[in-house]
Amino acid sequence: MNRRNSLLVAAVLAYALAPLGQGRAAEHEVVIGVLYPLTGSVAQVGIDAVAAVKTAVEIINEDVDLNVPLGPGVGLPNLGGAKVRIIVVDHGGKPDVGQAEAERMITQEKVHALFGAYYSSVTATASQVAERYQVPYLNAESTSPKLSKRGFKWFFRTTPHDGEFTQVMFDFMRDFQKRTGVKLNSVGILHEDSLWGTDSGRVQREMSESGGYQVVNDIAYKKTTTSLTAEVQRLKAAAPDVLLPSSYTSDAMLFLRTAKELDYNPKLLISQNAGYTDPTFLKTLGTDAEGVITRSPFNSDLAETIPLIDKVNARFKKHSNGRDLSDVPVRAFTGFLTLLEAINRAGSTEPEKIRQALTETDIPADQLIVPWRGIKFGPDGHNVLQRGILMQVQNGKYCTIYPFDLASCEVAYPMPTWAEKAAMK
Repeated sequence: MNRRNSLLVAAVLAYALAPLGQGRAAEHEVVIGVLYPLTGSVAQVGIDAVAAVKTAVEIINEDVDLNVPLGPGVGLPNLGGAKVRIIVVDHGGKPDVGQAEAERMITQEKVHALFGAYYSSVTATASQVAERYQVPYLNAESTSPKLSKRGFKWFFRTTPHDGEFTQVMFDFMRDFQKRTGVKLNSVGILHEDSLWGTDSGRVQREMSESGGYQVVNDIAYKKTTTSLTAEVQRLKAAAPDVLLPSSYTSDAMLFLRTAKELDYNPKLLISQNAGYTDPTFLKTLGTDAEGVITRSPFNSDLAETIPLIDKVNARFKKHSNGRDLSDVPVRAFTGFLTLLEAINRAGSTEPEKIRQALTETDIPADQLIVPWRGIKFGPDGHNVLQRGILMQVQNGKYCTIYPFDLASCEVAYPMPTWAEKAAMK
């Protein structure tokens, strides 16, 4: 055998023996590209989301006796027991990186679908790539309403978006006033300036005006800001009855630290999730977070009425270094199972068959670990059976306060002042 043929044989053998995940897909497997921020200010959120996806993969690939999609049985039965493999990439919160990685996974890794990516701005660019290549993309946690208004054929989303979450906030404000006799007349809006924050602020202004509330502040700030002093001073001067912030982790903590420094004491703070539900938020701020209300699709105290939560949480902790389920990983787990349930029903990895199966999705509420009415996609690819809750930080934990029929504690109003929080320590 000459040298040229020897090198050729060596190359073929190297390819045949290459481990999975290095460009070679095993026979009878379904490969999903997973995009999350694993570095940067919200890295823990992305790490927890990946742990949730790995939990879902474990449940699918093993025979697990849980009443969730694809729990019992090994692999995907309609694809001959095919196993699921994920390729995880870090986009660092950068839309251009998400876009490039989406294209690489489609063209080089040959993934069968894309999943992720938390940041609405990254989801926007990555899903544009999927749309162009006609590859299914399922998003479980990005909440910009615009994502479902682009006329895309290949984009699907399970989570409530900011319009729906914001409606829950205003429903609460209405019902809270009826229940307590407290009058709420004015609102202050504070949001970061990326796609998500801008959309959130716009929706909140529209709902405030239609609901008869006076908007005394509507403040946008740079997502990368290192100071919110001027913004807090404006809020303190206007003293809105309700403060509605939309912030990621670092700026949510910066806001509260600045509010403490300037002794700004909002009576009712209802946040748009994101940084206010990052597990590092409570751990870092401690009692300084007391009284904060945030919207969410999930809270662990719902386990009393949804027993699946504790069972899934026990498996999640094996992949998360002992961390418990929280908002984003719960949505990631739910969305990933939804995607694979559709692929199994399709009985194929052909993109069009998966897309068609997604349009026919109908997962009942009793197979979910979120308090939704189920999962069914409308013509725009958005889940029409979702719903949100509100929870408040009380005694160092999130406690569900709304809807009132799901509440595990009463609303603490007004939220504690900084002097009162100091006395708690």
